Amino acid sequence: MAISKTAQQNHEHLFPGLVSTLKQTDPEFIEVFDNFTFDEILKYQDLDLKLRMQVTLASLIAMQCVNEYKAMLNGALNIGVTPIEAKEIVYQAVPYAGLGKVFDFLHATNEVLTERGIKLPLEGQATTDPDNRYEKGLATVRGIVGDTVDNMLKTAPASQKHFATFLADNCFGDFYTRNGLDVKTRELLTFAMLISMGGADPQVKGHIAANANVGNSKETLLSVVTVLLPFIGYPRSLTALSLLNEVLPEKQA
Repeated sequence: MAISKTAQQNHEHLFPGLVSTLKQTDPEFIEVFDNFTFDEILKYQDLDLKLRMQVTLASLIAMQCVNEYKAMLNGALNIGVTPIEAKEIVYQAVPYAGLGKVFDFLHATNEVLTERGIKLPLEGQATTDPDNRYEKGLATVRGIVGDTVDNMLKTAPASQKHFATFLADNCFGDFYTRNGLDVKTRELLTFAMLISMGGADPQVKGHIAANANVGNSKETLLSVVTVLLPFIGYPRSLTALSLLNEVLPEKQA
């Protein structure tokens, strides 16, 4: 099996001049991977290249693939993902993957940006402050998932209400309100992270609905699953497909 012309062109576009060591040590594997990832799956998705790279970066953070993340980050920057967008992808991962997992990727991102001569820190993107993060976060979450957090605030036991408050002021107030990425992209990144982590089926279903609420179609979500399949594997991809069909059933002809 040889690497197809399309796969070669797509790989070269992302990584111009890169000589893969695995191509020398594991040529059969690289032929299979490159043909599948950079040719075959692309026939069944409709994401533009920039968005495709953004969801891939989010997925790799969620799965703790720091070496592949650094490689893909360089590819993403090569094709127009901005340093601010890259940083915002990392920040967006915090409420979903957790600080413990994300810190390594923050350092990795800083390393890649510094190697490319990009001065840090980047321009700030925050739009909230301690006095308004709760109100702005609650308004944002209402626009994405309706009254879910309001219902938690009303019905949760007193000992658990702080979780609803944290969703409003931290998850949405601190992160979703930031500039650098729009809400549609942030929701798509969240979907990508949740299906990549596994073990969060209720949250996946909630964010499938949230994606639909902000204007991301089922076809777009299917494209995300398709693009991520080589990276997350078939079990998590098929689980995501099942949840997607459960929340957004196919329309009958």
